Amino acid sequence: MHIIQTVIVKQILTENSKASLIESFQQRHQQLTKEIEQLKFERKKFEKNTKQTKSISNQFIKEMTNREEKLKLLDFQINQIHMLPLGSEIKDKEVQGLIEVKPGDKWDEAIQYKTIIVKDGIIQEIR
Repeated sequence: MHIIQTVIVKQILTENSKASLIESFQQRHQQLTKEIEQLKFERKKFEKNTKQTKSISNQFIKEMTNREEKLKLLDFQINQIHMLPLGSEIKDKEVQGLIEVKPGDKWDEAIQYKTIIVKDGIIQEIR
């Protein structure tokens, strides 16, 4: 029988992967900054053209605050990446995988989290 199990993918930090991670975080940072500016513009435009500003204005503020929190998290992640030494393993993502179980297998060993270690896009190890 096959069952679906969560598999953790970890990345070994190298110069290339570090630069790639920082670049993706910075791109996301720029995108969020643009979204905040767009929300500010839309809020002012809406307030100018509409009398019912309080509830809608609060919604704009809520959305901007949400994005600002994401910006703070990205800044923290960028700082953490800079501090990590090369060779560190960092969790990249989780994927679903099929595992085979059969009578006689030890259940605890069969359902343990599996981990795939990737270095510069190449699988190095499966644990």
